[in-house]
Amino acid sequence: MKLGPDLEPSEGELLKAPHEGDDVAATGGPVAPETGVGAARRMGPKAFLQILGPGLITGASDDDPSGIGTYSQAGAQFGFGVLWTALFTFPLMLAMQELCARIALHTGVGLGVSLRRKFPTWLVGFCILAMVVANTINIGADLGAIAAGGSLLTRGRIAPIWLVVPAAALIVGLQLFASYRVIFNAFKWLTLALFAYVITAFLVHPPVVKVLIATFVPHLEFNKAFITMLVAILGTTISPYLFFWQASSEVDEMKAAGQRTERMRKGVTRSAMRGARIDVFVGMAFSQLVMYAIILVSAATFNAHGATGIATADQAAKALEPLAGSLAFVLFAAGFIGTGLLAIPVLSGSAAYALAEFTGLKGTLAEKPKYRPTFYAVIVMATLAGVALNLLRIDVISALFYTAVINGVVAPPLMVLIALLGSDKKVMEKRVSGRVSFALVWIATGGMTIAALLLIVTLVPHGPLS
Repeated sequence: MKLGPDLEPSEGELLKAPHEGDDVAATGGPVAPETGVGAARRMGPKAFLQILGPGLITGASDDDPSGIGTYSQAGAQFGFGVLWTALFTFPLMLAMQELCARIALHTGVGLGVSLRRKFPTWLVGFCILAMVVANTINIGADLGAIAAGGSLLTRGRIAPIWLVVPAAALIVGLQLFASYRVIFNAFKWLTLALFAYVITAFLVHPPVVKVLIATFVPHLEFNKAFITMLVAILGTTISPYLFFWQASSEVDEMKAAGQRTERMRKGVTRSAMRGARIDVFVGMAFSQLVMYAIILVSAATFNAHGATGIATADQAAKALEPLAGSLAFVLFAAGFIGTGLLAIPVLSGSAAYALAEFTGLKGTLAEKPKYRPTFYAVIVMATLAGVALNLLRIDVISALFYTAVINGVVAPPLMVLIALLGSDKKVMEKRVSGRVSFALVWIATGGMTIAALLLIVTLVPHGPLS
């Protein structure tokens, strides 16, 4: 008996919600034709937020509990002296995310595929494996943060450890049986709690002149504590998982628009590229505004009063007391829970996308698990590993901080490959990186590489910066 080739299920069978693809992508954003300036004009300013896609989601997930914890620690430990990092990293992360979006939009494939086609398999595999490990640790820290936020809401009546498994089960359940659109719509409003830091920044009455100087004049200290903090800030702001998520989201949008094959997706129009850039700009601007506000508030409420260390989530919540008073814990918990619930699917999803693209397997969050078992197995295993890390009774605030440090060390090799890919005329053709993009991406890559190397030097016994 002669066997024929395996047949793909029809779109109606494959997709979790077959009709959802008519107006929204697997990763929560609108389909490609509705992304950009033209859609904004047609729908009006009121609907502008709704048409923003991968860039906005990426920016929101960037301010995950790891980011909140790191920025809070930075402000408490070094005061206003690290405010400049928000301004410094904005154009760098904007350039990196725009490049990842441009690569995906022009090639029509995810970042893992493009990297595998250009560079040695072992090198790309190493970078992706390092990213997956970092993501898994990040998932564990963020799960612990969600549990800590839930415990705060009960005023400690329920220990955080008892909330880790329910949080993980909720997230995995949604990823298995619902599209990312459902997750995004369910939890995006909780991330608005982060604006509490922006409002509080005005209520703490910081010294304006000192803040302005700290914002525009970089302050550097060549010691282990400061360099570790700098690597953590860079790592939680320009994180490897965001590169893959941005690219995969763009590809998913094109698929949702009916461009099912790579040939149909290859090449990007000027208007689509402009729309993607606006999307990325808005998302990164939102991310950095929140980052700046968290550092400022923490500096004004902790460092200014001699408290240079934050050991618990309850202590970190006190930064919002100028706004919410005794209910500050509610706002802080909402921010922790909301950003964690958004970030964990991005973390596990980006790991699954990266591994699937690297190995040539198929899978997106829009498709049913029974047809893409390996893709979803990565998501489940990464989440279970995160749960296991919490069973070790890790300290949440410390874990969030050191997760950012790990991302800061893992990112540079991957950034080098992405920068080289974006400058390859054979791959990118007329969408090759321009001078500004080229310069910003390499400044970001070089800056993170130098910071990571300096950190390694400080870890050497009796090193010059010890």
